[in-house]
Amino acid sequence: MNKIEIYDPAMCCSSGVCGPGVDPELLRVAAMINVLAGEGKKIMRYGLSENPMAFVVNKAVNDVILNDGIEALPITVVDGEIKKKGAYPSNTELATWSGMTDDELENLIAKAQKTVAQ
Repeated sequence: MNKIEIYDPAMCCSSGVCGPGVDPELLRVAAMINVLAGEGKKIMRYGLSENPMAFVVNKAVNDVILNDGIEALPITVVDGEIKKKGAYPSNTELATWSGMTDDELENLIAKAQKTVAQ
């Protein structure tokens, strides 16, 4: 099973879906992570404000930040390899990287969209 790690920029809270102006992209990512975790997938999310040591311990992430600055965040790492930086992964990318089949992916995305709509 693949391990997905998302390294977030500093936000007001761990998910970024707080405060008066919620970013729909952060809401989508939070919903998808919850659905994937509910399916037993290994997905972790680290916030620069809440988990700064995670950024220091991961050499690849630390190197990107040192070279590109915090503008490179968010960074997505799959099984130790940086797959995406500067933007959140799509629902399809998250599901695919977690090892889901096309049918599982279709059901998962429908479930995530239903979660966001509630």
